[in-house]
Amino acid sequence: MFLKKSTVQHLRFPFSVFLLPVYLFALSQTADAPLCRAILTFFILHFLVYPASNGYNSYYDKDEGSIGGVKKPLPVSKELWYIALSMDILAIELGFMLGIEFVCLLFLYGLASKAYSHPKIRLKKYAVLGWLTVFIFQGFVTYLMVVSGLKGNVLKEIYSWNIWLPAVLSSILLGGAYPMTQIYQHEEDKRRGDITLSIKLGVNGTFYFTAIWFLLGNIGFFILFDTTKFILFQGFMIPVLIYFLYWFNLVRKDARHADFKKTMRLNMLSSLSMNFFFFILWLWNLNAYH
Repeated sequence: MFLKKSTVQHLRFPFSVFLLPVYLFALSQTADAPLCRAILTFFILHFLVYPASNGYNSYYDKDEGSIGGVKKPLPVSKELWYIALSMDILAIELGFMLGIEFVCLLFLYGLASKAYSHPKIRLKKYAVLGWLTVFIFQGFVTYLMVVSGLKGNVLKEIYSWNIWLPAVLSSILLGGAYPMTQIYQHEEDKRRGDITLSIKLGVNGTFYFTAIWFLLGNIGFFILFDTTKFILFQGFMIPVLIYFLYWFNLVRKDARHADFKKTMRLNMLSSLSMNFFFFILWLWNLNAYH
């Protein structure tokens, strides 16, 4: 059976690259993880959980304008809902191979994802609650889930500096960047009744908000890393900072520059920069471990 083109589009598999930094960050801090667990954790998150979450979000939103990773979304069908549900079920079934703790965190993430989009709850329509959902679950909880998948028993170590600080930093990275992903959707979100944090902050305010959280993240990485690793991280972030300031300068002159195309450019640039850094960091720590 072949899936409808719209279903495949709204699962947005390529969009998972924007969430890959959390996985690679956790992997870099758990360099001794067995390869089989690392591969299975990656597959569950990036080929099942994230696409399913995208599917639910698209199904309930029924966007007509551009959404993350898709410039011209096709009309959704009920098939999308069934496929997203099936992917969630498969993720949980496979998750038992990694342990009950991983499954519990996965289930918690799934509930939050659905509450974010479902019309009867729809946390997305509340500026602060919607942002907190992303901040907590796509950052902190996802980091714990990945580490649990990689080695298990993460909750026993949650008070360890090496666990909670990177988990908090994951939230800072996601929470700081998230309003920027909403910056071009103000009109459509308003029509749907979703008052996002980016709408509350305004276009310029969204840039300032992201800059503040990026600074907080840098402070956290300065605490977590040694000097060499921190300098390397800064080197990878320089292109992101340059583009951010360039784009902000355009937006201050004309708010119409806060568009889909430039938003996706920033998302892709920042994601790729962090992905490369955390991958190198994983190789670095892996070599040190062996």
